[in-house]
Amino acid sequence: MAKLIDGRAIAAEIRKEIAEETAVFKGENGYAPGLAVVIVGEDPASKVYVRNKHRACEEVGFYSEGYELPADTDEATLLALIERLNRDDRIHGILVQLPLPKHLDEEKILLAIDPAKDVDAFHPYNVGRIMIGNYDFLPCTPAGVMQLLKRSGVEIEGKECVVVGRSNIVGKPQALLLLEANGTVTVCHSRTKDLRDVCRRADILVAAIGKPEFFDASYVKEGAVVIDVGMNRRPSDGKLCGDVDFASVEPVASMITPVPGGVGPMTITMLMKNTFTAAGKQGARVK
Repeated sequence: MAKLIDGRAIAAEIRKEIAEETAVFKGENGYAPGLAVVIVGEDPASKVYVRNKHRACEEVGFYSEGYELPADTDEATLLALIERLNRDDRIHGILVQLPLPKHLDEEKILLAIDPAKDVDAFHPYNVGRIMIGNYDFLPCTPAGVMQLLKRSGVEIEGKECVVVGRSNIVGKPQALLLLEANGTVTVCHSRTKDLRDVCRRADILVAAIGKPEFFDASYVKEGAVVIDVGMNRRPSDGKLCGDVDFASVEPVASMITPVPGGVGPMTITMLMKNTFTAAGKQGARVK
């Protein structure tokens, strides 16, 4: 029976640390780290995420602003808002909630964010710095996975690590971070041959393909650590589930993240950490 990696407990631990650091920061600088979150449109899931981000800011003592723009907002209006936030000294981190409506050029919008305030770490400047291992920010979900592994006592160095999924937001940066931690990393995707056999080599398996309960026990080596990044709705009953068939895999793995309550709580927590880092860097730059 696998040990559960409790993302809620670890996230709470990190937020407590950030809150304590923020109290010191405010005492030394006279202002709080500030985060602006911009959402365009009426996507219900995005609105929930935005609310959760504001609650997290309150919890750790940050200043926050929220901008809810109508779905038909034009590109010039959104770019003007980003430019204003880039110049606003109260705002140290800017997050534009994705996905954007189809009439907006997502790449152009993300490029407009000042890299020093890009707390999602999506700007090519920050992506490049991650590639060479000299970064200020990390994409929130992969960074959260690394904290889950570290705080659960999982040794990465020398281990076979398999990441299934190659998105720019999770799969690719996750592979780089595991590589930086001296793991031996294989990245799999929809064209990978013999996917099951590759996964069964993994000491650490990271599932991030967005397919409900795709990975059953036949994909998992006995004693592997299984990190489930998926957040899906089970077709049969509409309940939240991951990419991993938990009931099948849990008896085989040594450690496993549940869904919900595993990787999910870490994503917003790492956003708080990035925002705190950004405030410190920008404060130093101003001084």
